[in-house]
Amino acid sequence: MSEKAQIILDGKTYEFPVYEGSEGEKAIDISKLRDQSGYVTLDFGYKNTGATTSAITFLDGEQGILHYRGYPIEQLAEKASFLEVSYLLLYGELPKAKELNDFENQIRYHSLVHEDMKHFFEFFPSNAHPMGILSAMVNSLSTFYPKSQDPHRSANDRMRTAVRLIAKFPTLAAISYKNGLGHPYMYPDNKLGYVENFLYMMYGLPTEPYKVDPVVADALNKLLILHADHEQNCSASTVRMVGSSQANLYSAVSAGIAALWGPLHGGANQEVIEMLETIRNDGGDIQKWVNKAKDKEDPFRLFGFGHRVYKNFDPRARIIKKSCDDVLKKMGVNDPVLDIAKQLEEIALKDDYFIERKLYPNVDFYSGIIYRAIGIPTRMFTVMFALGRLPGWIAQWKEMVENKEPIGRPRQIYTGATKRDYVALKDRG
Repeated sequence: MSEKAQIILDGKTYEFPVYEGSEGEKAIDISKLRDQSGYVTLDFGYKNTGATTSAITFLDGEQGILHYRGYPIEQLAEKASFLEVSYLLLYGELPKAKELNDFENQIRYHSLVHEDMKHFFEFFPSNAHPMGILSAMVNSLSTFYPKSQDPHRSANDRMRTAVRLIAKFPTLAAISYKNGLGHPYMYPDNKLGYVENFLYMMYGLPTEPYKVDPVVADALNKLLILHADHEQNCSASTVRMVGSSQANLYSAVSAGIAALWGPLHGGANQEVIEMLETIRNDGGDIQKWVNKAKDKEDPFRLFGFGHRVYKNFDPRARIIKKSCDDVLKKMGVNDPVLDIAKQLEEIALKDDYFIERKLYPNVDFYSGIIYRAIGIPTRMFTVMFALGRLPGWIAQWKEMVENKEPIGRPRQIYTGATKRDYVALKDRG
């Protein structure tokens, strides 16, 4: 930290240390700026503000790089299981065989939810959004495990809470889905793997056992890995912010679910499908809509192309494209919406307009296609996203607690009325 940055304000020079991360990222530490000068920085949306240091995920949008704990996302998606990656995010290292076996057994042991929680589901409206249900149910877990409400009890207690949440999350997600259909809930089948068990609980019925397709399970495993963490995004930052008040993990993750629910964050793949349905309902003239997307005067925008972080190709899209092709081939789905998607993809990968602007199909484009192909309704898309992002949220919360980070408290620049005196009601005219 020998390098210094200087800021000159009102003729006075202030020096601040420069930090450098392990991948060469640099940051000016202005944490004492206000104390020394009376000034604060203004950064709408925190686009240039590092609120923390983290050893979990490295992302380079310019180069299209995404690493979890130093491991390239390409290697993890190709070779690892979702629970392996979850263990990596939580513990910092890939598990040995016995460690992974113990971790998987703990997940199986905790996969059931308390029977009393069934009564909660009974009182949600039949058309309740599954994200609203999921957020409420995750938050309610803290009432069943009161010891979890103190995040500082011990490292073992924190990890036990984390394992419970990873184990019960797919159960709650599947029940949220079944609740909307009015179908009976399926208990976990702990002979199955994590992904396979989730699919079983989603699609199984007591009278119709569900046989998991390995191609579908493999694609979903990859999608969950690709979504497992993404640095200090909106929902991860929300989890850390809520956790900084020493709120319990369940409440912090519940807040993260609410943040992810927003269409600007977790709803992107849902918008992809809705866009494709709009094109179909308009007659399916793809070139017409491509031309609209190119027209600066036209408000229409193509969803699922380009990415606000990745200035090149989304590395996750390269990985999931093959799985998307495999799923469509294996399922043999006859769906005009998915046909439009494949045609649109072909145009975007060849058209100079898209290539020059690096508007390549992103992970949301392909994930939306996969989810639709395997029968997951669009209202469940963000739930699927949350299922994948869960270990990242927990790892972010765990890191924040263990680093004893202070409570989050952003500053502001006040733009309201200046001081004025109260006027009695009778004198206000």
